[in-house]
Amino acid sequence: MKMTNKYLMFVSAALLLASCDLDKLPEGQYVGGDQKEDIIDQRPNLITAEVNAMAAKLNVFGTISDDATTYHNDFGVAAVSQFYEQGGQDMPCTTSGYNWFGTAQNYSDRLYTSVGDELIWKTFYNHLKAANNVLTLTAGSEDESMKRYRGQALAARAYDYLNLAQTYQFTYAGHENELCVPIVTETMTEEEMQTNPRATVQQVYDQIMNDLNQSIELLAGFDNGSNKDQIDEAVAYGLRARANLLMQKWAEAASDAEKAIAGGTPQSLAEVSKPTFNSASASSWLWGVLITPDNDVVTTGIINWPSHLCSLTGNGYTTLTGSFRYVSSALYDQIPDTDIRKQWFISPEGTSTLVDNETVGGTPVIEYFGLAPYTNVKFGAYQDVMGNTTNSQDWPLMRVEEMYLIKAEGEAMSGNLTKAKQTLEDFVKTYRNPSYACTASSAQEMQDEIWLQRRMELWGEGFALFDILRLKKPIIRKNTNYEAIVQFNLEPESQIMIYRIPQCEMETNKGIKEEDNNPAAPQPTV
Repeated sequence: MKMTNKYLMFVSAALLLASCDLDKLPEGQYVGGDQKEDIIDQRPNLITAEVNAMAAKLNVFGTISDDATTYHNDFGVAAVSQFYEQGGQDMPCTTSGYNWFGTAQNYSDRLYTSVGDELIWKTFYNHLKAANNVLTLTAGSEDESMKRYRGQALAARAYDYLNLAQTYQFTYAGHENELCVPIVTETMTEEEMQTNPRATVQQVYDQIMNDLNQSIELLAGFDNGSNKDQIDEAVAYGLRARANLLMQKWAEAASDAEKAIAGGTPQSLAEVSKPTFNSASASSWLWGVLITPDNDVVTTGIINWPSHLCSLTGNGYTTLTGSFRYVSSALYDQIPDTDIRKQWFISPEGTSTLVDNETVGGTPVIEYFGLAPYTNVKFGAYQDVMGNTTNSQDWPLMRVEEMYLIKAEGEAMSGNLTKAKQTLEDFVKTYRNPSYACTASSAQEMQDEIWLQRRMELWGEGFALFDILRLKKPIIRKNTNYEAIVQFNLEPESQIMIYRIPQCEMETNKGIKEEDNNPAAPQPTV
């Protein structure tokens, strides 16, 4: 299929400007005292709307764009995930201007003036503001619905800090006393927020754990059912499992992951033997961004995650310009031939059982879209219709498969290697590779094997950079299918791996001085 940029559809829309300073709650005002009680008693729909706003903040078009400039990577947390993926070693992409995340691939976005840095910061702090607003409105209420909303807001805030902490400082272990990000809570005054210094990594994680502990208590017994954009008990346990893993509280991580596993069932071997990971209705999704055709990110046409990641859309940067997302040849070569996840990518011979027998308009899919070796076909088109021009696929925030991998790692690193191997083998053999046998003979070998499993299972979903940082691994791109200009290696914990506090925050928060920012680092060269 001949794709040229003349087919790109640019749809004008009213863009929302989001301030980068932390001096205001959502809507720019505080609610408290009798006014708050009146709202709870007389206008419960307002509180429900604020809860819904938390979910909406993760699916926003126009966080950094304005009437003069439209950024085509400006579509919420799914976009942030792509920055994290391209900052790793498993997703080679074009270095042309059609790759709106190319600054992460070459690390030029580590400048504190970069739009990528600004987008990441605003995405999480705007979501955090929405959570704080819910906490303000529900404080002190004994109403069961209000307590549930409060639990969701606490978990949402913890999610934001987990991401911010891993973006703006090295991993918890060994860096507990380093400067991290400002802590903003619902009880802070405007003056406190305008002069808010960077907290230490330890202080941020203390806040995360305090929020999650309260959240789990408040969400006890709550199941989000089909409303996967809501945080329920399983999701809260899953978030705490992530936090415990980062803090190397191995047994606690395994325990929390096991509780989260109760909230879902992995997608079967048959279900992942076709392009998928596009609908929150899947049994494995614990939490996700629900995206509907009328959402701004969809009506833009191409400013959404399928446009940049799905190789089977009829309307995207991938298929219209050839800016596909590939798997690293180094990772591909490590995937066993008997593992279905190898078929999530086009082979060097130009085949994949996921799409070999599929056609669009009578033309074989691989030919129709021009899918080259190593192109991903993991993510399905909208409604599983290949060539669909609507990009309204949901985005996963937490899948139960991740929890199996956390459980296995926690067990291995807490001294129970036998149990860890059983956990991992049961998962992989049942759902991904019937021939799998784990050969790890030590906790370290087991951790490395689970990292490989994470790279295979969670490819494209936003975990790549964080896992490299958590495990203190190097980035290795040499002798792979990365383009020559970005085919470099980085030592573990190279300064360029983490972001700097963005300029917009430095200019509005008097609590952070220039010398408080992360050191500038030179862009890597080949």
